[in-house]
Amino acid sequence: MSTRFRVAFAVTAVVGAFGAWWALRPSWQVPLPTMANRSEVRMQDFRDALYFPLREFLAGGNPYDPAAMFAHWPVRQIFNFYQPYHLALHLPFALPGYRVGAVAFAVVSLLLLVVLAGMAASRLRSRVPLVLGTAVLATLLVLSQVGKAQLYLGQVNPLVVVGAAGALLARSSHPRLAAVALALAWLKPQFGLPLTILLFARGSRSTALAGTAVAAIASLPVVVLLVLRGGGVGPFLDAAAANLTYATGTDYGAVDSPTGQRVDLAAVLYRLTDWLAPAAEPVALAGVLAVSVLLVRRLDRLGDADATAVADLLTCLAVVVAVVHQPGDVLLAVPAATLAAVVWWRRRRERGWPLAGLAVAALAVPFAHLHVVDSAVRALFSARAAVTLDGVAVVAAWLVLVVFAARHTRAALAARSEALSAAGRPEWTAGRAG
Repeated sequence: MSTRFRVAFAVTAVVGAFGAWWALRPSWQVPLPTMANRSEVRMQDFRDALYFPLREFLAGGNPYDPAAMFAHWPVRQIFNFYQPYHLALHLPFALPGYRVGAVAFAVVSLLLLVVLAGMAASRLRSRVPLVLGTAVLATLLVLSQVGKAQLYLGQVNPLVVVGAAGALLARSSHPRLAAVALALAWLKPQFGLPLTILLFARGSRSTALAGTAVAAIASLPVVVLLVLRGGGVGPFLDAAAANLTYATGTDYGAVDSPTGQRVDLAAVLYRLTDWLAPAAEPVALAGVLAVSVLLVRRLDRLGDADATAVADLLTCLAVVVAVVHQPGDVLLAVPAATLAAVVWWRRRRERGWPLAGLAVAALAVPFAHLHVVDSAVRALFSARAAVTLDGVAVVAAWLVLVVFAARHTRAALAARSEALSAAGRPEWTAGRAG
């Protein structure tokens, strides 16, 4: 590493260390949870989706039962349908006292953000030293709104997105590792389901099936234990039904919530139009996946590294846009977006490629949506505009990339057909080759 790179690394490390310390502070500053302060936002996801659900599980109860959770523990949100293996995987963080568990979880989450940055930097190692690239990207993450929110709220997203991004990165070179990574992405089914479908469609069938099987097998013992404890399958299903009913009526989870921060297509369309189409969520899921599957397959068939980079980013955006997701879930796209940005910059003067750059820029909006930006949007427009901004940007990024992918594949196939025709091959052979 040259002197210039050493200086850049040292400066980045100092800034990153300060950003990390600042982002970690809520984990030791938040007051211990009580029934009186359950509205506390700091570390609320660690409290509501990890620590106390695991405490309920250890006490012999069913954390998926909203009534039990609200009666026994100081939580504000229900324990959503995380994969049951979550209750075993994160058990170490619920065994000590709340403060120790919160700080430990925040530190591990920070390290996972660094791992995600390393994944992104690995895509650029031919241009930037891996250590420097990781330091720069990790620093940008902990200073961004999306990165800070993971640690401020105590979200489990860092592990999920490392799994999802890892499955996408390793699917060709290390399919077994990719399957394990996909199983981690299944911790949140809204990641696992669309990603599995897209990986299967892109030819990584063994990874898609094996990863899903690993997640199911890991969850089975926990499910069996919950069923036996609860008195049978019937009570377990009743608790699951109550969980779903409650989730669809909350101000943060309902598709028709005017104050929710969801960034998926169905929710964004509602907040823009105040109109909820019949079966909006399943229709959006099916539509986004159908369009995305068609285009990523076309991009992959071009056999071009740049087209594959775009396909990876389109895969990530489709996962987020297809089904219920929050702004922090765009972390999934960090490695793919990093490479796509480099590809766009190299080809920015070529016809059509400015659209790819526009998609990457739109995807950056949630990361740049800091408190000062949010305050300005609220002052100039409204609170609803502030909570809708990220969703509009993410959906716009997906739409722009869809347009780019359609045009790029059409132009590439046309150029290939012309080249084959010029070489004297029959027309039907040229069409078959495309």
